[in-house]
Amino acid sequence: MDIFASQDLRYLARPEGRIAYTVGGTGPLVVAVPGMGDLRSSYRELVAPLLAAGYRVAVMDLRGHGSSDTTFHTHGDVATGHDLLALIGELGEPATVLGNSMGAAAAAWAAAENPRAIAGLVLYGPFLRETPSSPFVRAATRVLYRLALAKPWGVAFWGSFYRSLNKGARAPWLEQHIAAIRSNLAEPGRLRSLRDLALQLDHSVVEKRLDEVTAPMLAFVGALDPDYPNPAAESEWIARKGWQSQLVENAGHYPHAQRPEATVPGTLEFLAGLRDDATGEWAARA
Repeated sequence: MDIFASQDLRYLARPEGRIAYTVGGTGPLVVAVPGMGDLRSSYRELVAPLLAAGYRVAVMDLRGHGSSDTTFHTHGDVATGHDLLALIGELGEPATVLGNSMGAAAAAWAAAENPRAIAGLVLYGPFLRETPSSPFVRAATRVLYRLALAKPWGVAFWGSFYRSLNKGARAPWLEQHIAAIRSNLAEPGRLRSLRDLALQLDHSVVEKRLDEVTAPMLAFVGALDPDYPNPAAESEWIARKGWQSQLVENAGHYPHAQRPEATVPGTLEFLAGLRDDATGEWAARA
């Protein structure tokens, strides 16, 4: 079953536009959220195993990304978290959420905002806090994004940058995926939406809510992820917060795509542990 097929596309109405998603299968709900500048098809390695294991799987596009509308003015972790909770409400809570990069940040924020809606979290290359830096560096980074994500070079820049985040093993379909990202960004309004997201993104809103997250969490951190000053230290920090964290060797920012032989079995095992043995649904949490 190809839940990414365009004929199966659905839309969730939100105040500033529509969020695109696809859904298939039966069983406990799993919702996947991609990262900045990515497409829902980045979860292709996980969807088939999840469907085969008896889950109902929904994969959404971010605001302005993929097949979602480009009419949004508000972007970031909180906005995406609200979209995620709205989608779970539409499909029937609770759900376990898979999140990559800023999608992981949004999932963690949503788990703090509405604990009853989130049965568990599986995060890949998660941004759960701002990377320590000076105000000057943060300002310079935003100037860089403003310039780099402008026409006529913005689409090519993002394609090259996305490729650079795949340090270590690379999915055999990576170049095809980057071509799809570039084609999508070439559509009217999408490069602007990506730029607006990059300029509005602030993970400190997530870090201050982490102590409110009661859902079980498993994080996969790529040992070569260039988005962390020290990936091993980031994985250890997550573990010290009381969650499970695995350092994935030979992987960068997309361990779910780069090393599925390591991340898919771990994901399925974690999800199985969240199910009620009697009903097969997500187990109730105190």
